[in-house]
Amino acid sequence: MKDCPFCHPEREILLSSERSICFYDKFPVSNGHLLAVPKRHASGYFELSEVEKNDIWQLVEQAKILLEENFKPDGFNIGFNSGTAAGQTVFHGHIHIIPRYSGDVEDPTGGVRNVIPGKGKY
Repeated sequence: MKDCPFCHPEREILLSSERSICFYDKFPVSNGHLLAVPKRHASGYFELSEVEKNDIWQLVEQAKILLEENFKPDGFNIGFNSGTAAGQTVFHGHIHIIPRYSGDVEDPTGGVRNVIPGKGKY
């Protein structure tokens, strides 16, 4: 797509597979935050074919290894936003690989559940 920032990324491609690419997030939430992006433009993860989904998850595995070697994180949050209500802002499917570090937040309990204030504690 002509105006899509993920169809034409203006940053270094760190990893590549047959159907996906991986690069640093332009607005990282932690040191080393990566995006795994399908090469074919699809508005979201659920529009990808099964072959594309398998390919991108294999790239996520490679991204995890790259981050472990270069950033030594203590954990990871890995996922995607699907739709405006979920916070998706770039409508080209992509998966966030977010390295986490001990002490980066006061209490990480609940992990991704914290996207809705007050729902992280259970």
